[in-house]
Amino acid sequence: MSDPIRWGILGASAFARRDMAPAIHAARGAELVALATSAAAKAEPFQAFCPGLQVFEDYDAMLADPGIDAVYIPLPNHLHVEWSLKALAAGKHVLCEKPMAMAADEYAPLIAARDSSGLFATEAYMIVNHPQWQRARTLLRDGAIGKLIHVEGTFGYNNATDTGNVRNRPETGGGGIPDIGVYTYGATRWMTGEEPEAITHTDVDFENGVDVVARVSARFPSFTAHWVNSMRTHPVQDMTFVGDAGVIRLTAPFNPARFATARLELHQGSVMTEERFPGVDHYVLQVEAFTAHVRDVAPYPWTLEDARGTQAMIDAIFDKARNDNG
Repeated sequence: MSDPIRWGILGASAFARRDMAPAIHAARGAELVALATSAAAKAEPFQAFCPGLQVFEDYDAMLADPGIDAVYIPLPNHLHVEWSLKALAAGKHVLCEKPMAMAADEYAPLIAARDSSGLFATEAYMIVNHPQWQRARTLLRDGAIGKLIHVEGTFGYNNATDTGNVRNRPETGGGGIPDIGVYTYGATRWMTGEEPEAITHTDVDFENGVDVVARVSARFPSFTAHWVNSMRTHPVQDMTFVGDAGVIRLTAPFNPARFATARLELHQGSVMTEERFPGVDHYVLQVEAFTAHVRDVAPYPWTLEDARGTQAMIDAIFDKARNDNG
């Protein structure tokens, strides 16, 4: 058996503590060995389930440790490119939270560093590792709903009272589109293999310099799409693919462990069949797929080029929203 991939985490974020650190610790072929944080108190919850965890007070010191093979980066959005490049330069594979960059052209140095180093670097777009999404993609591409006509996507939550949250702060790359628009837009691209020809409509509400409700429509080569992403609604998430011979509907498609059981509904005529995916941790699957790719066992389903395509959509959406609002 191969030695495990030894992981370090840059930053003790709440998401890393709750989801990704336990996932790395639980994943086959992975070992969580280090955490970088200057706040000792923030390290304690990580050490509670990973007693041998080494804690670095300095990010650069952790990157310099030859005993670490891969780095997970859950830092605020505006720091992703900087620390991904530093990690690659230090010889580490990189799994960075989405959005990995704040503009599509920022992917060029990431792709160049990945290619020149021979290391693996990608965005933590975990949904492509979930069997709900993999099954839906197979059904769509096998023609289960005939010709795809339209896609509808909704993903929202309400963090209006959490004013200090990085998602509500423009200086940290906040906003609903960078946080969750990447899911509705990217999932549409990943499922269909198509890129938008035009962003046809935007209606975006801003507060304090960040988007809080975004209603967006687009035209793709063979279908249309409409998405709503919000940081000011009751929690909601749903993706629907409407064809001329059926409908695929995904419930809890983005964080089923927190929201509800992941289900796939296939509607064909008057018949609806349902598949359920209880107890699946797509964060663990993400780490295991990352490890398999590093070991040349299997291709990874989400590349830097894939992430750049979604960011190009986001750039176009913001450009249109600014133009539409004068």
